[in-house]
Amino acid sequence: MMYRAEKERQKAENKAKQEEKLAQEVEANRIENVTYLSFDEQENYNKMGDMTLVMSRSRTNRQFTDIADLEDSEKYPIGSKVWVRGRLQSIRVKGGSCFIVLRQNSFHTVQALFFKDKEDPDGSKKMLNYLKTLTVESIVDLEGRIVGDANVKSCSVQTIELSIERIHAVSKAQPQLPFLVEDAARSEAEVEASQSTDRPFPRLGQELRLDNRWMDLRTPANNAIMRIQSAVCQLFRESLYSQGFMEIHTPKLIAGESESGAGVFTTDYFGTTACLAQSPQLYKQMAISADMERVFEIGPVFRAENSNTRRHLCEFTGLDLEMAIKDHYMETLEVIHKCFVHIFTGLEQRYAKELSVIREQYHSEPLTFTEEPCVVHWPDAQEILKEKGFDVGDGMGDLNGAMELALGEAVKEKYGTDFFMLDKYPSQIRPFYTMPDPVDDRFSNSYDMFIRGLEICSGAQRCHDPELVQQMLAKKGIEPGEGLKSYISSFQDGVSPHAGAGIGLERVVFLYLGLDNVRKASMFPRDPNRCTP
Repeated sequence: MMYRAEKERQKAENKAKQEEKLAQEVEANRIENVTYLSFDEQENYNKMGDMTLVMSRSRTNRQFTDIADLEDSEKYPIGSKVWVRGRLQSIRVKGGSCFIVLRQNSFHTVQALFFKDKEDPDGSKKMLNYLKTLTVESIVDLEGRIVGDANVKSCSVQTIELSIERIHAVSKAQPQLPFLVEDAARSEAEVEASQSTDRPFPRLGQELRLDNRWMDLRTPANNAIMRIQSAVCQLFRESLYSQGFMEIHTPKLIAGESESGAGVFTTDYFGTTACLAQSPQLYKQMAISADMERVFEIGPVFRAENSNTRRHLCEFTGLDLEMAIKDHYMETLEVIHKCFVHIFTGLEQRYAKELSVIREQYHSEPLTFTEEPCVVHWPDAQEILKEKGFDVGDGMGDLNGAMELALGEAVKEKYGTDFFMLDKYPSQIRPFYTMPDPVDDRFSNSYDMFIRGLEICSGAQRCHDPELVQQMLAKKGIEPGEGLKSYISSFQDGVSPHAGAGIGLERVVFLYLGLDNVRKASMFPRDPNRCTP
């Protein structure tokens, strides 16, 4: 009996010792969060561990380095230490080593590495254990020593690496991501070629990408597309400012439709019905009446059209302009052509890197254009389409997508340009505010503009005579509401002859880059089936 009791006691004692040893090991390997307050106190902080939630506790005075600058040996000589904040693109921990790739701004990558230190086995073990907890796409702060004589072909920084000395997760990504950025960054040709191999790459559908658009935009090409979109706005502004324009901001809540024939979104406005503006059309014309002779606006445009095509959106960004003219709407076409030439040349010269990144995933050739405006007249376009086998009827109907593409091919073949203008559209297919042709009022002083055979811009000389405007309204069966009454009144008080245009930003980007869908050119697209994210 006593022997049995002694055995039980020894068993309990051994168990307690094992539990104590395990607790000591857990404590020794436990990695506390790091509250990093000051670079001057850095030696008092653990070299690894998640960063305490950044809540503006202090300015740490760490000097962060851009990955793109790391190969500048004068600023960052071999052996110097740098702090880098980036996204964890990949990580591989094996045995006593770890290799990670950090990414910044979607474009710039650098390899960092850690090897077990024989002189500090416990510290090395702790570091490797922490590195194993990091997840791909997490945001991390890393302090590393620059190591030379590298040849890292898979990164944008190829001649140096970073030897990890400190690393802290600032924001951890969930372990199971919707998809991998590297999968989203492959070209369709690369994905297709892999399907016949034993390790085919996944083909990510458009809906999956758009449902997780923030992830999709992390790919180099898609991120660069957004930068090109920004650049188009910048270049548009530059050109128009240089041509004497001023920027205006018009209402987006209006009392009636701003254009006839296009669907509108309606909303309650304190007991009355208001619409989301289909364009700034009426207000930019009223700006001309207010003696603002050249105006432009960059703003949202809303169209409640149930069009589920590769080139339509329910909300897009409009690049609008309006200007007083002396004699002829060609004055406006020349201004717009000059603006587009500035955009096209500016993109190729100032954004060559972004274009190169995009064209790696989405192939396209640089756009061709003429020095002077290339204007095709409606009757000539009808003859071209007849020659191509299209039934144009009486020549008074609008062009469909196939006709536009065929016309674009013919113009490219004849004039060597991807960018052209088509004028003298039939009056019956243009809005009420379009000035009729002075010789034959079945046609109008209107025009569209095309890139690679698809429309990107619509414009016209406007009716500035109030009586003619009212006749046009009556002819189209439109009853002028309160909004149109103010519009007509602005002409009754005298207004300069004027013309203008409305350009779709996303369409310009989509077609300039030769993309297969306008949604790729919209940050968070809105179509009849999508209102999130």
